[in-house]
Amino acid sequence: MEPLIFFHTTWLKDVGINMTIVFNTLFVMLLLSIFSFLATRRLQVYPGRMQNIMEVIIGGFDALLIDTMGDKGKKFFPLIATLGLFILTSNLIGIIPGFESPTANINTTASMAIVVFLSTHIVGVSMHGFKYFKQFLGPVWWLTPLMLPIEIISHLSRPLSLTFRLFGNIAGEDIVLAVVLLLVPLLVPLPVFILMVFTSIVQTLVFMLLAMMYIAGALEAEH
Repeated sequence: MEPLIFFHTTWLKDVGINMTIVFNTLFVMLLLSIFSFLATRRLQVYPGRMQNIMEVIIGGFDALLIDTMGDKGKKFFPLIATLGLFILTSNLIGIIPGFESPTANINTTASMAIVVFLSTHIVGVSMHGFKYFKQFLGPVWWLTPLMLPIEIISHLSRPLSLTFRLFGNIAGEDIVLAVVLLLVPLLVPLPVFILMVFTSIVQTLVFMLLAMMYIAGALEAEH
Protein backbone atom coordinates (compact mmCIF):
# COMPACT_ATOMS: atom_id res chain seq x y z
CA MET A 1 0.00 0.00 0.00
CA GLU A 2 2.81 2.42 0.89
CA PRO A 3 4.59 2.02 -2.49
CA LEU A 4 1.26 2.71 -4.21
CA ILE A 5 0.71 5.91 -2.19
CA PHE A 6 4.31 6.95 -2.88
CA PHE A 7 3.81 6.32 -6.61
CA HIS A 8 0.66 8.45 -6.74
CA THR A 9 2.27 11.25 -4.72
CA THR A 10 5.36 11.22 -6.93
CA TRP A 11 3.26 11.16 -10.11
CA LEU A 12 1.15 14.11 -8.93
CA LYS A 13 4.30 16.11 -8.23
CA ASP A 14 5.74 15.20 -11.63
CA VAL A 15 2.68 16.47 -13.49
CA GLY A 16 2.68 19.67 -11.43
CA ILE A 17 -0.50 19.10 -9.39
CA ASN A 18 -0.55 21.05 -6.14
CA MET A 19 -2.49 18.81 -3.80
CA THR A 20 -2.88 21.59 -1.22
CA ILE A 21 -4.77 23.65 -3.79
CA VAL A 22 -6.81 20.62 -4.83
CA PHE A 23 -7.91 19.90 -1.25
CA ASN A 24 -8.61 23.58 -0.55
CA THR A 25 -10.69 23.80 -3.73
CA LEU A 26 -12.68 20.72 -2.73
CA PHE A 27 -13.12 22.22 0.73
CA VAL A 28 -14.50 25.45 -0.75
CA MET A 29 -16.92 23.45 -2.90
CA LEU A 30 -18.04 21.44 0.14
CA LEU A 31 -18.42 24.62 2.20
CA LEU A 32 -20.58 26.30 -0.45
CA SER A 33 -22.69 23.17 -0.80
CA ILE A 34 -23.31 23.04 2.96
CA PHE A 35 -24.18 26.75 3.13
CA SER A 36 -26.54 26.39 0.18
CA PHE A 37 -28.27 23.43 1.80
CA LEU A 38 -28.62 25.17 5.15
CA ALA A 39 -29.93 28.35 3.51
CA THR A 40 -32.54 26.61 1.34
CA ARG A 41 -33.68 23.58 3.33
CA ARG A 42 -36.41 25.59 5.10
CA LEU A 43 -37.19 28.67 3.04
CA GLN A 44 -39.30 31.11 5.02
CA VAL A 45 -41.05 34.41 4.38
CA TYR A 46 -39.17 35.78 7.39
CA PRO A 47 -35.73 34.31 6.76
CA GLY A 48 -33.42 33.00 9.41
CA ARG A 49 -29.82 34.11 9.79
CA MET A 50 -28.30 31.79 7.17
CA GLN A 51 -31.08 32.36 4.64
CA ASN A 52 -30.83 36.12 5.19
CA ILE A 53 -27.06 36.15 4.56
CA MET A 54 -27.40 34.14 1.37
CA GLU A 55 -30.30 36.27 0.15
CA VAL A 56 -28.26 39.44 0.64
CA ILE A 57 -25.31 38.00 -1.31
CA ILE A 58 -27.41 36.53 -4.11
CA GLY A 59 -29.56 39.66 -4.27
CA GLY A 60 -26.44 41.78 -4.64
CA PHE A 61 -25.17 39.57 -7.47
CA ASP A 62 -28.56 39.73 -9.18
CA ALA A 63 -28.69 43.54 -8.98
CA LEU A 64 -25.15 43.79 -10.34
CA LEU A 65 -26.00 41.48 -13.23
CA ILE A 66 -29.16 43.40 -14.17
CA ASP A 67 -27.31 46.73 -14.03
CA THR A 68 -24.51 45.39 -16.23
CA MET A 69 -26.30 43.11 -18.70
CA GLY A 70 -29.96 44.08 -18.48
CA ASP A 71 -32.87 41.65 -18.43
CA LYS A 72 -31.28 39.57 -21.21
CA GLY A 73 -28.52 38.60 -18.82
CA LYS A 74 -30.81 36.83 -16.34
CA LYS A 75 -30.26 33.47 -18.00
CA PHE A 76 -26.54 33.79 -17.26
CA PHE A 77 -27.12 34.36 -13.56
CA PRO A 78 -26.24 30.75 -12.54
CA LEU A 79 -22.85 31.05 -14.25
CA ILE A 80 -22.02 34.51 -12.91
CA ALA A 81 -23.28 33.80 -9.37
CA THR A 82 -21.38 30.50 -9.22
CA LEU A 83 -18.17 32.22 -10.29
CA GLY A 84 -18.76 35.01 -7.80
CA LEU A 85 -19.45 32.74 -4.82
CA PHE A 86 -16.53 30.46 -5.61
CA ILE A 87 -14.05 33.29 -6.16
CA LEU A 88 -15.15 35.22 -3.07
CA THR A 89 -14.96 32.16 -0.80
CA SER A 90 -11.63 31.08 -2.32
CA ASN A 91 -10.18 34.55 -1.83
CA LEU A 92 -11.31 34.84 1.78
CA ILE A 93 -10.31 31.35 2.88
CA GLY A 94 -6.64 32.21 2.37
CA ILE A 95 -6.87 34.65 5.28
CA ILE A 96 -7.44 31.75 7.68
CA PRO A 97 -4.13 30.30 8.94
CA GLY A 98 -3.49 26.84 7.52
CA PHE A 99 -5.47 27.46 4.33
CA GLU A 100 -4.28 28.58 0.92
CA SER A 101 -6.50 30.47 -1.50
CA PRO A 102 -7.34 28.30 -4.55
CA THR A 103 -7.39 31.53 -6.55
CA ALA A 104 -3.73 32.06 -5.63
CA ASN A 105 -2.99 29.24 -8.07
CA ILE A 106 -2.85 30.13 -11.76
CA ASN A 107 -4.48 26.84 -12.80
CA THR A 108 -7.65 27.75 -10.88
CA THR A 109 -7.92 31.26 -12.31
CA ALA A 110 -7.07 30.05 -15.82
CA SER A 111 -9.82 27.39 -15.74
CA MET A 112 -12.44 30.00 -14.81
CA ALA A 113 -11.13 32.44 -17.43
CA ILE A 114 -11.36 29.74 -20.12
CA VAL A 115 -14.96 29.00 -19.11
CA VAL A 116 -15.83 32.70 -19.52
CA PHE A 117 -13.95 32.90 -22.83
CA LEU A 118 -15.69 29.87 -24.32
CA SER A 119 -19.08 30.96 -22.96
CA THR A 120 -18.68 34.36 -24.61
CA HIS A 121 -18.15 32.96 -28.09
CA ILE A 122 -20.70 30.16 -27.70
CA VAL A 123 -23.28 32.80 -26.77
CA GLY A 124 -22.22 34.96 -29.73
CA VAL A 125 -22.57 32.13 -32.24
CA SER A 126 -25.86 30.89 -30.76
CA MET A 127 -27.35 34.41 -30.90
CA HIS A 128 -26.08 35.58 -34.28
CA GLY A 129 -24.90 32.48 -36.09
CA PHE A 130 -21.64 32.61 -38.01
CA LYS A 131 -22.26 36.31 -38.68
CA TYR A 132 -20.84 36.75 -35.20
CA PHE A 133 -17.33 36.29 -36.61
CA LYS A 134 -17.75 39.28 -38.93
CA GLN A 135 -16.65 41.45 -36.04
CA PHE A 136 -13.14 40.09 -36.54
CA LEU A 137 -13.02 41.34 -40.13
CA GLY A 138 -13.59 45.05 -39.57
CA PRO A 139 -16.21 47.44 -40.99
CA VAL A 140 -14.93 47.21 -44.60
CA TRP A 141 -13.23 44.40 -46.47
CA TRP A 142 -9.99 46.22 -47.21
CA LEU A 143 -9.34 46.68 -43.48
CA THR A 144 -9.53 42.93 -42.84
CA PRO A 145 -5.74 42.29 -43.01
CA LEU A 146 -5.28 44.94 -40.31
CA MET A 147 -8.36 44.28 -38.17
CA LEU A 148 -8.21 40.46 -38.09
CA PRO A 149 -4.94 40.12 -36.11
CA ILE A 150 -5.93 43.05 -33.86
CA GLU A 151 -9.30 41.48 -33.01
CA ILE A 152 -7.81 38.03 -32.47
CA ILE A 153 -5.17 39.40 -30.10
CA SER A 154 -7.82 41.49 -28.34
CA HIS A 155 -10.05 38.47 -27.71
CA LEU A 156 -7.17 36.19 -26.68
CA SER A 157 -5.99 38.79 -24.20
CA ARG A 158 -9.28 38.54 -22.31
CA PRO A 159 -8.68 35.16 -20.64
CA LEU A 160 -5.07 36.16 -19.99
CA SER A 161 -6.23 39.33 -18.28
CA LEU A 162 -8.81 37.49 -16.17
CA THR A 163 -6.27 34.82 -15.24
CA PHE A 164 -3.31 36.96 -14.23
CA ARG A 165 -5.23 39.81 -12.59
CA LEU A 166 -6.98 37.54 -10.09
CA PHE A 167 -4.01 35.23 -9.61
CA GLY A 168 -1.51 38.06 -9.12
CA ASN A 169 -3.58 39.97 -6.59
CA ILE A 170 -4.53 36.99 -4.43
CA ALA A 171 -1.08 35.36 -4.58
CA GLY A 172 0.46 38.69 -3.64
CA GLU A 173 -1.92 38.99 -0.69
CA ASP A 174 -0.97 35.55 0.59
CA ILE A 175 2.74 36.36 0.36
CA VAL A 176 2.31 39.67 2.17
CA LEU A 177 0.25 38.02 4.91
CA ALA A 178 2.84 35.28 5.41
CA VAL A 179 5.68 37.83 5.66
CA VAL A 180 3.77 40.07 8.07
CA LEU A 181 2.85 37.15 10.34
CA LEU A 182 6.49 36.12 10.49
CA LEU A 183 7.88 39.56 11.20
CA VAL A 184 5.41 41.14 13.62
CA PRO A 185 3.22 40.09 16.58
CA LEU A 186 -0.20 38.58 16.01
CA LEU A 187 -2.31 41.70 16.65
CA VAL A 188 -0.28 44.01 14.38
CA PRO A 189 -1.41 42.37 11.08
CA LEU A 190 -5.06 43.26 11.82
CA PRO A 191 -5.07 46.16 9.28
CA VAL A 192 -3.60 43.74 6.74
CA PHE A 193 -6.49 41.33 7.33
CA ILE A 194 -8.99 44.13 6.77
CA LEU A 195 -7.21 45.16 3.57
CA MET A 196 -7.18 41.55 2.35
CA VAL A 197 -10.93 41.21 2.91
CA PHE A 198 -11.51 44.42 0.97
CA THR A 199 -9.22 43.34 -1.88
CA SER A 200 -10.84 39.88 -2.00
CA ILE A 201 -14.27 41.44 -2.48
CA VAL A 202 -12.99 43.92 -5.08
CA GLN A 203 -11.24 41.21 -7.11
CA THR A 204 -14.41 39.10 -7.07
CA LEU A 205 -16.45 42.02 -8.40
CA VAL A 206 -13.83 42.83 -11.06
CA PHE A 207 -13.84 39.24 -12.37
CA MET A 208 -17.64 39.14 -12.40
CA LEU A 209 -17.95 42.54 -14.10
CA LEU A 210 -15.48 41.64 -16.85
CA ALA A 211 -17.19 38.28 -17.42
CA MET A 212 -20.59 39.99 -17.68
CA MET A 213 -19.24 42.68 -20.03
CA TYR A 214 -17.68 40.08 -22.35
CA ILE A 215 -20.89 38.03 -22.52
CA ALA A 216 -23.02 41.17 -22.87
CA GLY A 217 -20.85 42.23 -25.82
CA ALA A 218 -21.53 38.89 -27.50
CA LEU A 219 -25.27 39.42 -27.00
CA GLU A 220 -25.28 42.72 -28.86
CA ALA A 221 -26.78 42.56 -32.33
CA GLU A 222 -24.23 44.96 -33.85
CA HIS A 223 -20.56 44.01 -33.97
